[in-house]
Amino acid sequence: MRLWKSLGLLALLSPVIGEQTYYTTSTTTLVDALSADPDYTKLLSLLQRARLIPTLNRLNGSTLFAPTNDAIERNKLWSSASTHDNIHEKLRQELFYHLLNYTLSEIPSKGAVEVHKTLHFPQTHVEPPTDEPAPAPPWLPVPGGSLGGQPQRVRLAGKEEGAWAGVDAFGEGGAQIIKEVVHVTNGALYGLSDVLTVPPDLAKVVAHEPSVSYFHKILTPKITHVLNSTSEVTLFLPVDAAWDALHPLERTYLESEFAADDLNRILDMHAVNTKKVTWSDSFPKNITLTTIDGTKIDIVATPGKTTVSSAKLVKPDIYASNGVLHLVSELLIPPGALQLTPEKYLLASNCTKFVSLIHSVNLTHLINSTDVKYTVLAPRDDVLNVLGEDELPEMGSAELKRMLLYHFIPGKWSDKKLKDGVLLETALQDVGLGGGRQVLDVEVSDKEGKNIRFGGAGTIGEHVEANNTLIYYMSRPLVPPSDPLQTILPSLELSSFLAAIFSTSLADILRVAPRTTLLVPHNSAFERLGLLVSAHLLAATSKDDLSAVIQHHAIDGVEYAAALRNGSGLTFPTREGSDIKLERFKTGDDKKLLLSPSGGWAGMRSELMPKNMLTQTGVVHELSDLMIPRSVELTLGKLMKAAKGTTMVSMVTKAGMGWLLNGTAPPDGSPWADAGLTGTGWTLLCPTDDAFKSYNLTSLLADVDALQSIVSQHLIPVSSPVDADSTLPQLLDALNNNRPLSLDDSATYSTLLSPSSAYGDIIVRWENGSYVLGINGARGTNGNADWARVLAWGRSTTGGGIGGVIQIDRLIMPYYPTNWREYGVPVVVGILGVALICAFFLGVRAVWRKDATEATYEPVGGFGRDDIDDP
Repeated sequence: MRLWKSLGLLALLSPVIGEQTYYTTSTTTLVDALSADPDYTKLLSLLQRARLIPTLNRLNGSTLFAPTNDAIERNKLWSSASTHDNIHEKLRQELFYHLLNYTLSEIPSKGAVEVHKTLHFPQTHVEPPTDEPAPAPPWLPVPGGSLGGQPQRVRLAGKEEGAWAGVDAFGEGGAQIIKEVVHVTNGALYGLSDVLTVPPDLAKVVAHEPSVSYFHKILTPKITHVLNSTSEVTLFLPVDAAWDALHPLERTYLESEFAADDLNRILDMHAVNTKKVTWSDSFPKNITLTTIDGTKIDIVATPGKTTVSSAKLVKPDIYASNGVLHLVSELLIPPGALQLTPEKYLLASNCTKFVSLIHSVNLTHLINSTDVKYTVLAPRDDVLNVLGEDELPEMGSAELKRMLLYHFIPGKWSDKKLKDGVLLETALQDVGLGGGRQVLDVEVSDKEGKNIRFGGAGTIGEHVEANNTLIYYMSRPLVPPSDPLQTILPSLELSSFLAAIFSTSLADILRVAPRTTLLVPHNSAFERLGLLVSAHLLAATSKDDLSAVIQHHAIDGVEYAAALRNGSGLTFPTREGSDIKLERFKTGDDKKLLLSPSGGWAGMRSELMPKNMLTQTGVVHELSDLMIPRSVELTLGKLMKAAKGTTMVSMVTKAGMGWLLNGTAPPDGSPWADAGLTGTGWTLLCPTDDAFKSYNLTSLLADVDALQSIVSQHLIPVSSPVDADSTLPQLLDALNNNRPLSLDDSATYSTLLSPSSAYGDIIVRWENGSYVLGINGARGTNGNADWARVLAWGRSTTGGGIGGVIQIDRLIMPYYPTNWREYGVPVVVGILGVALICAFFLGVRAVWRKDATEATYEPVGGFGRDDIDDP
């Protein structure tokens, strides 16, 4: 059966072997010539092993390039029969490569290069050995194969030293023809110095071609498989120098493990796969070829030069078993055909883990387009590798997606455009911002070169521009802002306000309240507010007031530092319901931003310190002082309870002055209303409950008149704000503004008892590091009831925002001097005065009388003339 198949294939060879006859009756054949020459014994043996002796005898008019024994000894395949398969197919095909189907009568002259077609028809796949017996001779070449039905080619070249076979397009390499040609009746025999190397597949050709070493370097397994298994391939490969036209990062990307798809496309742009192979002998026709990728290659041949599109043909026709390789001077990539996206630059820059994270949350559209402008803040692999497994969100999670979006800034922000303190919008759109973009703070300093930080993280090295994208390499991954409470938690200076929030039901609300600017006072603000006010707000029974105060510090809207610094006279709505007002004050070089609440007392202000502590719902700034809204009424009653003065509250109530506790005006017809005290504010000196331990409360509360006197002694009417000065230092003096009274040393204040008692006034003293209040002019009773030490204070917001409560450690009883002190002393003083006056006049009279009764004398006979002065 195989005999008939072989005979049929012989008939198919007619287009290759022309009209020559296969049979000859000559007795001098190629086999005879080989047998007659001892240099060809090994070749003859190989022809017998490959069962090609009948084939040589039947071929008429052929040419055999015969390697000598020495040449075969140097060839591993031909010298070792053990490596051959049982039918010696590979050996047979190599022997066919040494055969031409026509007689070569003469060799090329010096400098000439000729191309000849052999009887070797390369096959892409060789059938494995079978159990069937080998076919009977003759073995004949099978047309078809991987060169589009064409046989493999071989070049001959004439050189100075003679003719050579198997040379390249420039006549280099090959095997020298070292024996004289032997002409026989069925052909010609040329002896070779070496075995001709059968062209391997394109993958091996590329691997052994030094001019395309870079392409071989970036080959992927898939490309290698294509090159060694695809038939009829015409390949135009750029030489190594051509790749220098690419950006270094582009080459780095192509060398990475992530460039497989782009490398496949680059191959397709340089490869033509049709039903035939295009050797250079067809170039003079000026043809246009279509690559596997669909791009066009225009080949124009002119004398001395052939161009392949925009490139020069450097080296044509490097033969391969499945095609041909042409070397060109440039890449055959049309402009824009190969898009180097930001993703490819990131991969080339060792940001592979960052790219993997992006892929896990389906954000590849941010890095796969060359049209969209972004500034990418990318940590390299060495940065991410030092992080523990728990330091990054889980792959594919919503938390990871949110974090990665924070690394993308719309627009190209070069270092020249960045300014210190600027806030840049990111690709992260937070629900807490009403769908608005989250911002990122930028720090720029020029110390030791321009240093740029994004979100507190430094940049490493120079940024890279990739088409419409800028890439900064970060020292750590950026963490998007968290909720406001989590944001202020690390700041110990803000812990008191945070604790106040958690003591109410507002924590969960403020965490998610959208578009909120939270103003957080320092811990010292609670002391600056006045200890009694702070004690009231932090009391378990005052949650409503505390909640209102906290919400008055939450602006309904996002106000970043720049807008606040440039604003003045602005009002902002708060979540409490009322507004706060922003004012700018300047004294010399001192500039301050002051906020005024909707309520509180006269002169209440807080210094605003814009900090831009970003949160997922807005921003946090710091304040120097707490602000009281108008919805919170700090009455005397509330402050007295905060001062632990419930006994004093009972006394005020029993004295008929309960209206004081609620901050209302005295009732019409009352003595206090008749005295014109309707619009007056009050400062009440409130003894603690411990101050009444030595008093009989039953008897104390039973005498209403005495009770009113005691309460009146502790009530100081205040008709105007404590501080009228509106200069910047005074406005910022919260420790002074929070006092119900100006506690200056020796300051004296009239009480409600003063109109009816000479000892109703209260005087202030500073003694031993604390304030002391006492009855002015009182002589004291061993100092036990005439004075008290100040423990704390708090201003009220009722009565026009003036007055308040001062906590003292003793009850100041009204001062009533004894009869002796009130009458005896003045009488004694009067008597002594009269006595002194009388004594004085008696003394004067005695002196006068003495002068009037003293004797005078006159000379006897009177004065003479001599006693009279001359005129």
